[in-house]
Amino acid sequence: MKQIPQIEPLFGEEETNAVTEYMKSGGWLMEYEKTRELEKMIANYVDAKYCVMVPNGTLAISAMLLALGIKPGDEVIVPDYTMMATATAVSLIGAKPVLVDIEPQTLAIDYNQYHDRRITNTPMFNTRKGKETKAVILVSINGRVTKDQQSLYNNTMHHDIPVIEDAAQSLGSWFGDEHVGTMGDMGSFSFSSAKIISSGGGGAVVTDNKEYYEKLKLIKDFGREKAGIDKCIYPGINLKFTDLQAVVLIEQMKKLSQRIERKKEMYKRYRETLENVRDIKFIDTNLRYTTPWFVDILVKSRKQRADLIDYLKTKRIGTRPFYPSLHTQLPYSDATSMRFVVSSHVSNCGLWLPSSLTLTDDDIDYVCKEIKGGLK
Repeated sequence: MKQIPQIEPLFGEEETNAVTEYMKSGGWLMEYEKTRELEKMIANYVDAKYCVMVPNGTLAISAMLLALGIKPGDEVIVPDYTMMATATAVSLIGAKPVLVDIEPQTLAIDYNQYHDRRITNTPMFNTRKGKETKAVILVSINGRVTKDQQSLYNNTMHHDIPVIEDAAQSLGSWFGDEHVGTMGDMGSFSFSSAKIISSGGGGAVVTDNKEYYEKLKLIKDFGREKAGIDKCIYPGINLKFTDLQAVVLIEQMKKLSQRIERKKEMYKRYRETLENVRDIKFIDTNLRYTTPWFVDILVKSRKQRADLIDYLKTKRIGTRPFYPSLHTQLPYSDATSMRFVVSSHVSNCGLWLPSSLTLTDDDIDYVCKEIKGGLK
């Protein structure tokens, strides 16, 4: 019986050959021409004017906040259900994440609760009186966006609140004619090992705003006026990428369209096989627009999830529980006075199934068969 991991990256001869060719060319590995080539590929793919590569998705969010001028103590709206990195990126620059529950249909931020949390001087939130929301981060979990996306944008624009998108899980997903991650002031993607394309790490920020683009370039290079000249004109840090990673991602980008097609096929096969199984619920996913990063399901309870995970382990099948709600994490436990009904439920009951691009249809059928056996 072979081991089926929950996720693993997929690299081929193309990446190996490209790295070998680059190493033989005498490149210094540091960020240079290959990174510029990659940035153009990503910008063109998502139809953004500008793209800036950084070391990872977490630092991409921090860089976007710095480009917006977010300062220590400023409040930034963050959905309560997201990977820890979203809130960490806010905390890294000294700002304060303000948590908001999510909607069950998409696992994205709940617009109505966002609107309430944004108004910070109401009696309900008088502990924060005098402070104002300075930005909102939208997170598209598994490529899905909030059903009230347009209302949220209209609201934030009316109140001059910038919107950034944590689209780490959303490369290849769309909202109508717009790629997820391009609808706000800035958006970011991740290329960690589990993503649809990967260089083992890396992040990208995209924007149509030239001012933000120029600030991002300064921020990622110590704030230097010009590369290689140590005259700093803006507060910055070292967020440079590497050409070695860019070489890998360029080859991965060439495979993106076929990977999108396969991810959708996998999700559809899982859903058609399991959607009528008692105690399993799928989150509504329109495969015309959304490319699922992971195959995600909800079961009825935390205990049932734990039992299913343990059972599948005996069959050498890997799974992964959903992220814990941020309000349950020690750094953000001061938010426990709020009620996070939906994020608490999905965090307790959500499970990611094997989702590697290396999976065959037979592998998926085997996993589904054992899930059914484990839920008896």
